[in-house]
Amino acid sequence: MEKLTKRNIAIAVVSDIHLGTFGCRAIELHNYLKTINPEILILNGDIIDIWQFNKRYFPKPHWRVIQQIMLFITQGTKVFYITGNHDESLRKFKGLNLGNFEIVNKVILDIDGKKGWFFHGDVFDITMQHSKWIAKLGGIGYDALIILNTAFNWISERLGKGRLSFSKKIKNSVKSAVKYIDNFENTAADIAIEEGYDYVVCGHIHQPEIKTLKNTSGSTQYLNSGDWIENLTALEYHNKTWTLYEYEKDPVVKKIAKSNSDRKADQGTSTKNTSELFEELLLEFNLKKPLK
Repeated sequence: MEKLTKRNIAIAVVSDIHLGTFGCRAIELHNYLKTINPEILILNGDIIDIWQFNKRYFPKPHWRVIQQIMLFITQGTKVFYITGNHDESLRKFKGLNLGNFEIVNKVILDIDGKKGWFFHGDVFDITMQHSKWIAKLGGIGYDALIILNTAFNWISERLGKGRLSFSKKIKNSVKSAVKYIDNFENTAADIAIEEGYDYVVCGHIHQPEIKTLKNTSGSTQYLNSGDWIENLTALEYHNKTWTLYEYEKDPVVKKIAKSNSDRKADQGTSTKNTSELFEELLLEFNLKKPLK
């Protein structure tokens, strides 16, 4: 394969990767990350799914995503790790700053003279705030749905049919889900307008979006990076413009995607268990306090 020319971009935002779960599309994410050279990389929550630490499941492609992020850090990219609900255990490390790597709960940036507010978004989730066990139960159900969906798509692709996302279909058809998404977006926008932010950038709801929202006090640009389970999307800022990156529409990653045989070989689980993998990760960042 000819040498890959990376795209230089000012800011890349990815969220809801859920490393350590069966639904994570780590191979595709790794392919994408290899095609970009960002000045700033914002990991906007639910990157490592610490809720699922008990599974002892961490395939090699998941570890390669972490290694690619480490490579960005060593090459000069500023990386903000914004904590989400699935990786909330990292909130104990809030404020940790190791060179180009920082763990935070939110980020406020001056972007070409405009103010950008970045945070995961679980703060708006009433279920998360008051009934965490219900949210975790829902997460288990979501995992089961993703596993079923993965099996369905495996068969569908071999029959020459397209992929289908069960959860996207449900979210787009159930009125309560549509209302929840609308409420989430409008709440984020209302607060951003009140605080004078030109951009409000979230994750959490797995619903990629770029749009301008208004109220009687003004307007703001609402952005959501989507996820790397169903939508395979990210946000990119370049030449003073935000765009929504969609993996399925990128011809470059199609060229570097692994063959089916490589994918099969790549899916093997690391010889280390999950705890050992993350102990190694912590040592990479010179953190001595283990995650529990």
